[in-house]
Amino acid sequence: MNTASFSLGASVSSQSRFMQLAMAALLGIFVVGFVGFSHIDAVHNAAHDYRHSMAFPCH
Repeated sequence: MNTASFSLGASVSSQSRFMQLAMAALLGIFVVGFVGFSHIDAVHNAAHDYRHSMAFPCH
């Protein structure tokens, strides 16, 4: 039985992985915080409609 292995040859350091996760978390917190605490009704309504379109209950 022959198996083929495939490698990209690029290694990711643990510090690089941590920075990627930290930046993704900060972006997520910013987006949720902006939408959640925004006084702009259009932003809230757009997020609300998106949640319903994805079948995610919010009430």
